[in-house]
Amino acid sequence: MVLLGSTGSVGTQAADVIRRNPGRFRVTGLAAGGGNPGLLAAQAIEFGAAVVAVERESAAGEVREALTAYAARGGRAARTGQVPGPLTGPRLAPPAPGDGGTAPGDGGSAAGYQAVAAQLGLRPAAPEIRPGADGRAPLPTVLAGPDAVAEVAAWPADVVLNAVTGFSGLAATLAALRAGRVLALANKESLIVGGPLVAGLAGPGQIVPVDSEHSAIAQCLRSGSGAEVARLVLTASGGPFRGRSRAELAGITPEQALAHPTWNMGPVITINSATLVNKGLEVIEAHLLFGLGFDKIKVVVHPQSVIHSMVEFTDGSTIAQASPPDMRIPIALALGRTGCPAPPRPSTGPRRTPGHSSRWMRTRSRRSASPGGPGRRAGPRRPLTTPPTRSAWPRSWRAGCRSPRSLTPWRR
Repeated sequence: MVLLGSTGSVGTQAADVIRRNPGRFRVTGLAAGGGNPGLLAAQAIEFGAAVVAVERESAAGEVREALTAYAARGGRAARTGQVPGPLTGPRLAPPAPGDGGTAPGDGGSAAGYQAVAAQLGLRPAAPEIRPGADGRAPLPTVLAGPDAVAEVAAWPADVVLNAVTGFSGLAATLAALRAGRVLALANKESLIVGGPLVAGLAGPGQIVPVDSEHSAIAQCLRSGSGAEVARLVLTASGGPFRGRSRAELAGITPEQALAHPTWNMGPVITINSATLVNKGLEVIEAHLLFGLGFDKIKVVVHPQSVIHSMVEFTDGSTIAQASPPDMRIPIALALGRTGCPAPPRPSTGPRRTPGHSSRWMRTRSRRSASPGGPGRRAGPRRPLTTPPTRSAWPRSWRAGCRSPRSLTPWRR
């Protein structure tokens, strides 16, 4: 996979997910704006990335120096690297129609990269990286300039995570889609500003949302078909100024706006959350991702940030997705649950329940009033029979792909 915006809030949390799942992910490229060259170099050395891109050309020298320093600590060869050759393994999604990208089964070949590189006027791919005579791999290639991030977005990979901040991520989104990569999209601005252009390039299932609200909606939509959806419900924490009047907002400071009550995010999205501009962008994103009109998208305030979104169906039922306010959960889902049948969910650290991060309404069962209820433990504590098999679960769930309106348990 390729991580764009790897030194930002989403990028560092994606790196943590990769770090917690050794052997499952292979990082082929990293990209960032260039404001933190030391962290970018450390990530490249840690994950063995073949290429590193920085948007600011002035930061290229600092990145190269940091790479040399970190490589010396880790015993890696201090020489310039080359572009990686074709990857191996099954493709996770077909390329967009007519884009000249990769074909299913080629594992994200360099041919797909070269086709997109020719369209964008980028440099051609070099031969495959091979260790030197000393058996050590070379340092990653460093690319710099306004087009460097888009160039790495078309790099040979199965999944590209676009976590670039702001509308500058549009070029990278288009490059990844044209190359046929699965796009884990955290950069909502590129979808909003690109609109039909981005939606027209994407094949079915090629864009996987990373925003917690849209990741939740995508999971809830597995419980029904498109015709059965009555409304999408996005939740909003209300930000740090929930409940204040306009007059009370006159004297607020940037530090107060950056103090989000439930989420730990980057400064841009935190400020946009404080003004609720971010929620407006998310409504547009939901409209473009799921194809529903704005009259079928509703926003409700949920201060605890535990229920991330809900889907109301035409039969009156509502499916909600709940989890602790931790961005590593939707990030891991986007990185590791692509394809069908879906592989197991990647680890995001110690298991937490929503009850650990907010207060839920609950009462104890009275044993005296309900002797047969869950408060009493009559009989043996161990099951009388073997654990139930999954044969009673829907066939589509056992196959790994859930069909519309298949009722599935909360946990596998």
